[in-house]
Amino acid sequence: MGNIVNRLTQLVDEDSRYDIPHHEVQYAQIAAINERFQSRKDQIKLLGHRADQSGIKEISRLEDVVPLLFPHTAYKSYPESFLINEKWDRLGRWLDTVATYRVPAINASTVTDIDDWVAQLQAGGHFVSCSSGTTGKSAMLVASAQDMAWCRKEAITSYSWGSGVKPNRDRRIMGLAPVAQVPRNTATGDSYLSGLQDPSLEPFAYPVPPLTVGALTQMVVLRKAIADGTAKPGDLARYEATSAERTQSMDAAVGIAAQALVAYRDDKLHISGLWANLYAVAKAVRELGYSAIDFHPENSFYVGGGLKRAQLPDDYQTFVYETFNIAPERNYQNYSMQELHSGMPRCQEGGRYHLPPWVVPLILNKTGDELLPITEQEYEGRAAFFDLSIDGRWGGVISGDKVSIDFRPCACGARSPSIRDNIVRYADLEGDDKIGCAGTVDAYVRGEA
Repeated sequence: MGNIVNRLTQLVDEDSRYDIPHHEVQYAQIAAINERFQSRKDQIKLLGHRADQSGIKEISRLEDVVPLLFPHTAYKSYPESFLINEKWDRLGRWLDTVATYRVPAINASTVTDIDDWVAQLQAGGHFVSCSSGTTGKSAMLVASAQDMAWCRKEAITSYSWGSGVKPNRDRRIMGLAPVAQVPRNTATGDSYLSGLQDPSLEPFAYPVPPLTVGALTQMVVLRKAIADGTAKPGDLARYEATSAERTQSMDAAVGIAAQALVAYRDDKLHISGLWANLYAVAKAVRELGYSAIDFHPENSFYVGGGLKRAQLPDDYQTFVYETFNIAPERNYQNYSMQELHSGMPRCQEGGRYHLPPWVVPLILNKTGDELLPITEQEYEGRAAFFDLSIDGRWGGVISGDKVSIDFRPCACGARSPSIRDNIVRYADLEGDDKIGCAGTVDAYVRGEA
């Protein structure tokens, strides 16, 4: 990292990291982004291409960053035929266009499947994670060993600030949802285990088969083939068998998790999961005759990922909190995305997500090609960010989210920029989401430009 990047990321250890006004760090942030740009423009092929196209040679203001931001779709722009036809050499060349460090050409004859390809890359210091692909293709994101170390460090500090829970290793972690077994999630999980898990107790992992990169991408490819009408009978049979097996294991897991929670009810618990799973398990616990009065009064809680289109009762959140005895001050909420390596924890009093000084907010117009001016009041736009902590790829990304941001102090007293808890996806608002530069970027990454 450069000197200015280091100065900002080292604030991760400071208690004041979410209490730094934008005006105190804005010029350091611009200088840090330029530091990153100068060191990465000849390393990251897509970044060099974007810089040449836009004529950007130096970043002296935030407006200069906008043409260099990657749309989130850039990490989904690989041709699915590479996965279907197991073209690992071509997939590697695609990944190389967005990577800081050269992705090696792995001999396809040595690769058994995508999980083996990912493992071989990881052995060489390239950590590939995939998103769940619930709304389409999985994003495929490459990271470095330095990135993994950062995730292990940052996750628990963000959690501690947002929940008020100190990392005293005095809890039993109860994971109540299937977790994609990808490097980013593993690093984040390690962070919670090292900070919260009582070493004398066993953590609980949701008893379902792990979701590997291969499992994630296979589901996405099969769903697309079925939708397109190109799936073969064997593909359909395999998809149906896999779905039935997964449904059976998920149904069984609810009862197993409920029994475990009842057995461990006297322990101080840290409960995490997705709303659909949490509600199902809470309902099973109630059916066993237990509720808040039976659980430890200092339990903590973290839910991620939104509803994921699950249909739940209007009072589902209250039902879950009251089942597991979760006090509001120990309910951790966080805004982030797979394309970032840092979180924005929600404060308790203001109910807003706070940005640390190493995550630079860039609020754009709807099409993502113009920076909106910072005002003295809350305003809304398309969320884009530059995460200065990211090492293995470019830190600037345009998201699919519509957000409301405020650069004034929050009701909680913290003075960092903050985002209101009303985030929505443009795709959910309008059924489609088009980012202005996405077509050009995707074409380059796919080798068509």
